[in-house]
Amino acid sequence: MVKEFVDVLVVGAGPSGCVSSAWLQQNGVKVKVVEKAKFPRFVIGESLIPRVMDHFEEAGLFPALDEMGFEKKLGARFLRGDQVCNFNFSDKFGEGWDWTWQVPRADFDDTLAKAAISKGVDIEFETELTDIKFNGTDSVSTVKNKNGDTKEIHAKFVIDSSGYGRVLPRLLDLEKPSKLDPHSAIFTHVKDDTRVPGQEGTLITFDVLQTKVWLWVIPFSNGNTSIGIVGPTDFIEGLSESGDNTEALRNAINQSDYYRDRYLNSEFLFEPRKLTNYSCSVKKLYGDGFALTGNASEFLDPVFSSGMAFATEGGMLAAKLAKRQIEGETVDWEKDFKEYILYGVDVFSTYVQEWYTGNLQTLFFHQPENPEVKKKICAVLAGYVWNKENPYVKKHKNAIRNIAKLLEENKSVDF
Repeated sequence: MVKEFVDVLVVGAGPSGCVSSAWLQQNGVKVKVVEKAKFPRFVIGESLIPRVMDHFEEAGLFPALDEMGFEKKLGARFLRGDQVCNFNFSDKFGEGWDWTWQVPRADFDDTLAKAAISKGVDIEFETELTDIKFNGTDSVSTVKNKNGDTKEIHAKFVIDSSGYGRVLPRLLDLEKPSKLDPHSAIFTHVKDDTRVPGQEGTLITFDVLQTKVWLWVIPFSNGNTSIGIVGPTDFIEGLSESGDNTEALRNAINQSDYYRDRYLNSEFLFEPRKLTNYSCSVKKLYGDGFALTGNASEFLDPVFSSGMAFATEGGMLAAKLAKRQIEGETVDWEKDFKEYILYGVDVFSTYVQEWYTGNLQTLFFHQPENPEVKKKICAVLAGYVWNKENPYVKKHKNAIRNIAKLLEENKSVDF
């Protein structure tokens, strides 16, 4: 069997894999990426948050992305009936990027991969990792290409950035249920012939139909718009008696007072797709010779678009720690990787849970607004969930719940 020897094997050429491999390549580490799909390929997760921009810039991938002219995301709008809450990323607590993008992921990921390749990263598409064995911190991975040819890749470290493929969790029996309640989503793209000029036509919006049910609308710079419905799995399943995704999504759009007239009769560019019980978790984030990043480890919920931010955060951090370990340094993966990543996951988990209890919605739509509180929450929504100078990060477990309770008890309080 053909054998290949590298320092680091990265599984998956999505944002996490490209960030980690590009950073490793430019820092003198021999890296190889295997990707099961052929690019460009469709994937969901089209709304980014500002924290990802730090990673694209550090990995040297930002210029190629910026040249594509993707729709700039300056903030986000939340609707509930006639109530409106706007967040502007330039008006947030602490430092950090004040904008990002909303993107058709097929084009976005293809651009990322090509940028990584242009920097010398070896990406082998249509190649699947089918088996892996560890000998201490060294590993031997068996991969198979589209022609059925197999070979061994020997690596000193493996970074699993395989997303929903969750390669190592499956092969190493690391899967475990999410602590979040089961939710599902149905989504498609439309040719946005009814797009309103100006900011209204480009603004990402989350339209709350019920406390636990919301519609997303994500305009792209190519004239298309992504539309999706998210809610408890039993609600999503009940949108169509026949199980037809097109009927289900149209029924969902029909419940939106704001978007009904604009999108109810729009032509869907592809048969709506369904993600069922999408939240997932793992028993551990790392082991001897490997680390899990992004959706290969934890996926929470799309409501605050945190998925790619955790993917690139984990990819960048795993790359830096792997380099140190390969060079002979003793790395504390428990503290420097697991505890760090899970702190951010824990913060966002609180916000997701409090969104679905309705407590966070109480804060969002309360009038009058408190500008200082809003800035601190905006920093969390921007992905800066490791900044413990922000009390809404440091005290996240109680802050939202306590203020929501106060507002419910005294409707006139200026929180």
